[in-house]
Formats: sequence, structure tokens, C-alpha cells
Amino acid sequence: MDEADRMIDVGFEEEVRNIMSYFKYQRQTVLFSATMPKKIQDFARSALVRPIVVNVSRAGAANMDIIQEVEYVKPEMRIVYLLECLQKTPPPVVIFAENKSDVDDILEYLLLKGVEAVAIHGSKDQEEREYAMRSYREGKKDVLIATDVASKGLDFPEIKHVINFDLPKEIENYTHRIGRTGRAGKTGVATTFINMNSSEQVLLDLKHILFEAKQRVPPVLYTISDPTDKYRLADGTLDTSVGCAYCGGLGHRILDCPKLAQEQRAQQVAQQRESGAGDDY
Repeated sequence: MDEADRMIDVGFEEEVRNIMSYFKYQRQTVLFSATMPKKIQDFARSALVRPIVVNVSRAGAANMDIIQEVEYVKPEMRIVYLLECLQKTPPPVVIFAENKSDVDDILEYLLLKGVEAVAIHGSKDQEEREYAMRSYREGKKDVLIATDVASKGLDFPEIKHVINFDLPKEIENYTHRIGRTGRAGKTGVATTFINMNSSEQVLLDLKHILFEAKQRVPPVLYTISDPTDKYRLADGTLDTSVGCAYCGGLGHRILDCPKLAQEQRAQQVAQQRESGAGDDY
């Protein structure tokens, strides 16, 4: 099941378990993922028999073949700065944006500037998506602009450069985004735009990912108060064994986990709806 973790993440855990219940004979189940948040770990333990975990590196760590460049860019300057960033490497290039409207704006801007680009996001119909992916795969288009719908399952070994127009809401999505380059032993470049609108929690996680991968950390990230400093080892590095137990982020603890907080809010809303549905009016 491709992207089963995303299916579980968005609420289809019961359906995934139902599919697995139809297997009557012995089978081998193998789960591959760049990240392994607690929710998926719990699912694996309950759905598999005597599961074995094999870590190539820390789950959630960035690929060491990727050069990560983080730049502070004012929100209104990002779309103009994209043209300069596209000069860093030859195509193909992927640009990620959190919002569908930003994807459409970037596409329009690049087309006006004569860049061969296509876009995909959740509001595109299947025919539009297939055309975008086919033309990008065949080399007819140089740039693909996408939301996180393309951060997983997009396997083009030749991608030279990933540009994050903004930071995702969760650090694990950052790891998946930049993982579109530096594949199959090749090196790649990932450029990420940050500004004061970026989530402080995700910025802290990003800082520790850069530390871990021995990448340059921009000065602006040092100005953010870091509650994890007390967990540093004698050599100044962070003890990665004390990261968030829920999502695996290194810049916060489980008490401050944005992903856990978001899922708890969603559960509360669902419970309120269920309780409201049973009321008599």
C-alpha cells in the first residue's frame, strides 16, 4: 500500500486494518519511510507479528547527500527571489508551497517569465495531474510546483534542486520534501525560505536538522530561544535520544509537539460533533 502512513495520518487507519484483515496466509510486510512518528510506530506494532525495525540512520534525519541552504527572505520578496534560486542548478527543479493559492501564483509568475513549469495540488483534476507529471517526467517541463501532495511518492532520481517556498507545518514534511533530491547516491540542493511568519517550533526543529547534517545554520535561527539547549552534550551537539517522542522532531519535546496538539484539537472537534449529533432539539 503506497503511502500507507499518509492514509493513516489523515484518518484511514480503520480501512487500512480492514484491508490487512483479508490476508489469510503467511506474508511479509515491509514498511519504508524517511520518518517514523509515534502514531505509525504504534500501528506497526499492533498490525505486524514480531516486527523488526531496521534504521539506516535516525528516523527523520535528512539525507547527507543533500546540501541544505536556508535563507531569510521577506514574504513579499519570495516569488521574485525564485528566479535567482532557479539559477543555482540545471533542471529539473521542484518548488514546494504550503497553500494551493501560492502554487497557482508561482506557476503564473514563472510562465510570465518564460520558465517551462507545471503545477499539481489537491484542486487539480486527475487529467491535469497526469499531464503535469508526464510532461515533467519526460523533460518537457523544467519546474514542478506542488503542495505537499507531491512530497511523498515522487521518485525522479534526476531532480537537482528542491525549493521550499515556505516551511511546512510539521518538520517531518520538510524531511520528505527535500528527500525528492539527492536520491540513488546522487547529490542535490535544497533551498528553504524562512521569515518571521514561519512557525517558531518548526524553525527550531529545522535548526537541529541542520546541526545534525553538518550544514550551515543561518544566524536568524540562533536568535530563537531554544529550550533544548540544556540537553546538549559536552561537545555541544544535541542528544538526539531526547527528541520529541511523538513526531521525532529535535527542537521540541512532546509537551510542545505541534503535530500532537493539532491531532488532539481534531479529536476534540470530532467528539463535540458526535455529542452534538445525539442531542434532541
